[in-house]
Amino acid sequence: MELQFADPRRARPKQRALFFALLQDIWRWSGEPVDWLKEYFYARYTIRTQGDEISLANDTSNSVTEARYLLDDVVKFIFEYDVPIRSGYMLLPRDESSFQYQCIKHRKCLICGRHADINHIDEVGMGRNRNHLDHTKARLSALCREHHQEFHQIGYQAFCSKYKLTGMGIKVDADTLKSIGLQGHY
Repeated sequence: MELQFADPRRARPKQRALFFALLQDIWRWSGEPVDWLKEYFYARYTIRTQGDEISLANDTSNSVTEARYLLDDVVKFIFEYDVPIRSGYMLLPRDESSFQYQCIKHRKCLICGRHADINHIDEVGMGRNRNHLDHTKARLSALCREHHQEFHQIGYQAFCSKYKLTGMGIKVDADTLKSIGLQGHY
């Protein structure tokens, strides 16, 4: 069972800035005009919420939670279609579990977006066969080789502080782990 609380505050200007930065990246990749992309993602939102409408205009009545749902859909689209992101990357909600999940699922570094290894936040320890572990019980993250090594050199606290992360690592279901080729006992 999962319990989530909706954030009733109005959508934040940072959410709007992220949305349009990501649309710029999708425009550079696809060539579709930003206005068309905005309407496309608004329509996807309406379909996915069975009729609810969204707007990120300055006078919006939509909540932070509703804007987050829209942004999660845009981020999922970017990962699914391997859209190269430049302007929006540093604005991405890297602390959010949905973004971390997409990074793991698509093996993209949480910090820089390059191809990633799966990093165990909870230490596995030397001498243990990773192919015989139940990785669903460990907190994981996706880090490229460079950031993975840095994580282990400076430690969790220093790494999170350096990259301004309030939380890092999520537990992932067995089906996702199998789909990315992470062997273990599930």
